[in-house]
Amino acid sequence: MTSIRQNHIRDPHKKGAKVPNNSAKVRLRRSIAPAITYLQRPFTLFRTYDRENLRPDLIAGLTVGVILLPQAIAFALIADLPPEMGLYAAIIGGLIGALWGSSNQLHTGPANAISLLIFASLATITEPGSGQFILAAGLMAVMVGVLQLVMGLARLGILVNFVSHSVIVGFATGAGILIAIKQTSPLLGISIQANNIMATIHQVILHLSDVHAATAMIGIGTMVSMIVIRRINRRLPNALITMILVSAIVAAFGLQDKGVAVIGQLPASLPPLADLPLLNLDLIGRLSAGALAVAAIGLVQTTAISRSVATQTGQRLDSNQEFVGQGLANITMGFFSGFAGAGSFARTAVNVDNGARSPMAAIFSALFVLIAMFTLGPLAAFLPVAALSGTLILTAYGMIDFAEIQRIRQSNLGEAAILIVTLIGTLFLDIQFAVLLGIILSFVMYILHTSTPRVHEVKPDANYKHFLYQPEKAGCPQLGIIEILGDLYFGAVHHVEEYILDHADNYPEQRYLLIRMHNVNDCDFTGIHMLENIVKKYRDRGGDVFLVRPQYRVKQIFATTNFVEHLLGEDHILDKDTAITDIFHHILDPAICIYECPVRVFKECANLPKRIDVEGIPHEHEVAVDHLLTVRPRLLWQQLHTSALINQHAVIGQGLTPPLVVDVREPREFRQGHIPEAHSIPLATVLSENVKFPANQQIVLVCRSGRRSRRAAAALQSVGCTNVVILEGGMLAWEAEKLLEAVD
Repeated sequence: MTSIRQNHIRDPHKKGAKVPNNSAKVRLRRSIAPAITYLQRPFTLFRTYDRENLRPDLIAGLTVGVILLPQAIAFALIADLPPEMGLYAAIIGGLIGALWGSSNQLHTGPANAISLLIFASLATITEPGSGQFILAAGLMAVMVGVLQLVMGLARLGILVNFVSHSVIVGFATGAGILIAIKQTSPLLGISIQANNIMATIHQVILHLSDVHAATAMIGIGTMVSMIVIRRINRRLPNALITMILVSAIVAAFGLQDKGVAVIGQLPASLPPLADLPLLNLDLIGRLSAGALAVAAIGLVQTTAISRSVATQTGQRLDSNQEFVGQGLANITMGFFSGFAGAGSFARTAVNVDNGARSPMAAIFSALFVLIAMFTLGPLAAFLPVAALSGTLILTAYGMIDFAEIQRIRQSNLGEAAILIVTLIGTLFLDIQFAVLLGIILSFVMYILHTSTPRVHEVKPDANYKHFLYQPEKAGCPQLGIIEILGDLYFGAVHHVEEYILDHADNYPEQRYLLIRMHNVNDCDFTGIHMLENIVKKYRDRGGDVFLVRPQYRVKQIFATTNFVEHLLGEDHILDKDTAITDIFHHILDPAICIYECPVRVFKECANLPKRIDVEGIPHEHEVAVDHLLTVRPRLLWQQLHTSALINQHAVIGQGLTPPLVVDVREPREFRQGHIPEAHSIPLATVLSENVKFPANQQIVLVCRSGRRSRRAAAALQSVGCTNVVILEGGMLAWEAEKLLEAVD
């Protein structure tokens, strides 16, 4: 006998079986997995690196490093920080940003606009240039990095999509103007005290007589030299060449002893670890607004640069990975004696132009700056401040993108407003609050845009293939077709509902409505309530509502709210290719198409006979209205039911005989509801046959809206029957007055 050993495993589907609850662990693992992937980025970079990229990456890295060296010092001066802090930030930012970033060509480090924002934020808290000022700059970098890192790990990279590009353009323009004006005094060698742009300009003008000639010549000469070298060859490192040249001139003539301010010798050492006041909650609180502004602008600017480059290279970016890279870069820059930075427009462009293929190019540029600190550091003792000021003024001018400003001004009024507000705020307000104001305006514009989606009536084109917005084209008198271009969420529902209800009021004869929903990607419970209200509104008027092409997620909420099952009906959701055909053949009244509608809106109308031109009888709009008397529904009802009132109103008749009511609609329409005293004589009969009406009795002609009555009246008048009037507004008006009685 063969014994079979059975494993004592209980069937989880059997009653009483205990199944381990691993759902929480699974969810935790899924949430942690992306964060681990982001942090493992350097291992992926080195493991997949192609050695064929080494040469182009090395050339690009050295080229960027040559530009980065003077830029790092200059940007530190913008923030009123020691030059070595700029170099430390350049080294650390370039390394960490490349290792943990997403873009292959982005270069991270000190940035001009960010440096100005740092100075503006710190200057209101502590004395510029003081020890506390320097420590606050490092602490702010750590705070900025933590904010960016948390956003990246939480996968909030999508948030930068809600900040308008106009905020960056406006801030960069304002920062460029501020940098240029701020650098005017060191360029000319004058000393001023001012805390805003207008005061700075005023002080510079007042002290023009105190200009230091040698300093001014060096500063202006630096600008001229850089422009000339750039025109000779754009690939030459004009800033570095000019810095070496003016430093040699200062050293040769001993100008540092004659009043020309110089940088002083730079320390030849690795970036030291800073002793930051991490537990100073008061300082952290005062830095929070500025740190938030720097973090936001840094991320938006970095994302804009990386995406711009990606359009050229075809690289697929991960915004969350870039957030992690920027966050780690700023944290390490703060801890290692640097200050906050971001992606650089200029250095990234140079990186791309010189053929960089991977983040290794940025790493090589950082290593070049590190080597240059040990080898070229002593030369900085002769580097004049005025030369750096001249470099910054040219850089600031380059920050003003006149072509982009013109495009924004011409393209969109909202974007232009954001640009102007951000620009003015940058110039005249605390910069950090100006930036936050621009970001808030971006969110406001986004909310306004999404809460007022485009809703309009559409009609078929000439070939009956596409539905287009054609306000000049006549529509169907029975069916309105409205297209919604946006989501039906709580913020947008009111706007959409107002448009549809206004349309219903403006076109009361359109009892049926077709809503095209292929551009509605989402719908919330408020949207369902809106649709329910629209359906009830049209059904109360004797009409109906149909939907075409709702998306999958919209259908899901339809199902969960029982909107279709309990109210709309499955047969009211139509296929896009057959929607008009189904409504035309099963819902619309062909008599209205034949006798009242002078146009062929739909392809289905093409084969219908149009009787509006029968026997030369003019169209309704060609009838001389002045020669046709009308009677209001309420007055006609009174005259039909109260003989005493007939004698009081001579409009209808001169005798006691009540008027003869003639309904010129089709028999099918007549059977659906009519004035009890009315006689059914269709318009075709009135137009084509010799119908005799009593000469001593007033004739009241009735149709659906008044069109057919006018044509019938014109026909009768043409054969000598002058005692005719028409019911004003037709049966639609009669029903609106609640005078319609149920008739079998």
